[in-house]
Formats: sequence, C-alpha cells, structure tokens
Amino acid sequence: MKKILITGAGTGLGRGTAIGLAQAGHQVIATTEIWPQVTELRGHIEEVGLQDRVTVDKLDVLDARDITAVSGWDFDTFVSNAATGDCGPLAEIPVDLVRRTFETNVFANLELTQRVIRTWVDAGTAGRVVFISSMGGMLTAFGLGPYCASKHALEAIAATLRDELAPTGITVQTINPGAYRTGFNDRIADTAFRWLDDSVHFNQTADVNARFAEILANQFDPQDMIDKMVEIIGAEHGTYRNVWPPQTEELIKQVQEAAWTRTE
Repeated sequence: MKKILITGAGTGLGRGTAIGLAQAGHQVIATTEIWPQVTELRGHIEEVGLQDRVTVDKLDVLDARDITAVSGWDFDTFVSNAATGDCGPLAEIPVDLVRRTFETNVFANLELTQRVIRTWVDAGTAGRVVFISSMGGMLTAFGLGPYCASKHALEAIAATLRDELAPTGITVQTINPGAYRTGFNDRIADTAFRWLDDSVHFNQTADVNARFAEILANQFDPQDMIDKMVEIIGAEHGTYRNVWPPQTEELIKQVQEAAWTRTE
C-alpha cells in the first residue's frame, strides 16, 4: 500500500485517479485548488464509501501557506498533477498570459516538489515523484503553444531531478496523457477567445476556432487514462516515461523523428 498525495484532484484525470488509487487499496491525500471543490469531493468520497482511504484537503499550488502545510503530511508518493493553460496563437498571445501558465505549471509545481523532496531527504524517505506531463510536453499543436511550452519545461525539470536525486533513493516518473475528453482541453482552448480581436490580430477568430475544433474532435474516453494512471502510480516499479494511449506514443515518435529531416 502506498501513501499518495495528488494535486489537482478536484476535476478530470486527477479526481478519477485519486478515487481509483483508493479503490485499489492505497491511502490517498486528494487535494483541490479551492474550498468548494474540497466540499464537493468530500461528499462524493463519502457517497462511494472511501472516507477511510481518502483525505481531501485544499492545496492551491500558488498559495504559500498551502505549500508550507505539505511538510506535515504523511505520504511516500507525490503526484504533481495540478495544471492550467492560457492558449491561442503564440505569435500574438499576450506574454503575461504565457507567464501565468508557466507560473502554475512550472514554477509553482517546482517549488512544491522541492519542498516534498527536502522533507523526504530529511526523513530518509525513498519516495517517488510522478509528474503528470502531457503529449504536449513532447510535441506542439496549433494554438496550444503556451501550454505545450510549459510542459516541455516540466519534462526538463523531471529529467534533471531524476538524475540529481538518484543518490537519495527518490525516484522520478512522468506520465504523458494523450487528448482525453475531461473538458480540460476544451476549456484551455476557449481562453484564446478572451483576448483574440479580429480588429487587432492577424489570426482571425473563425480560423482559430476551426483549427481548435479539428484538434479537439477526437478525444479519448478519460476512464482509459485514469485506469492507466492508477496502474502506473500504484506499481512498485516502472519506467521513467509513460505515454498513453499507444497511438499517442507512436505519433510523438513520428513527429520527433520527422523533426530531424524537416526543412525550413
């Protein structure tokens, strides 16, 4: 049995994975960004009879007090899942929106991870950090540049920590989901239309909307990814990189290989 802390468990893959891990017999600290999500998730946990295995608490990765509280929690596996995204064509998106995406997906998650690592090192705990990255951490897509860039940065952080932490016994893994129908991808795509202005930008809203519709048309059933995340996180050992589903792994390999011969 593992003792697992997961961030971003208020919705989507994080929520489903937290519940799935508890159903698999693990102890889970499921954290959410805001208090209403805490209340709602606690109610659901009671409804499904998992209150003995799941503790629900607030952990906003941008809140210094929330981050400080983590040092007093008991867990041996940290799942860094919290993420956000402001999107739209990278050539024109206001840079402050890109900075905001990086603040959550990169800097705040790194700060929290550093605190977890230090707590484990001081206690002699050979824990495991699991970064929930994305297929966007290994390729790019039209209009999703800010999110993809943040996940590329997270990939570099994970790989660096993997090597740095080897002497401590702390291990690192990444999980790279493909496009799953949780609503997250649709929500971050919608953020583009809060700043795009046809009278100002050369990217026109109708064209951007059509490109997003194409990208979002074929998303997978999230339960498939949840089941895979439960399997990976709950296992005693595993591979460093975990891309799912297989067709997404194959796509990433094709795109990366093509980059070596692509001309300008």
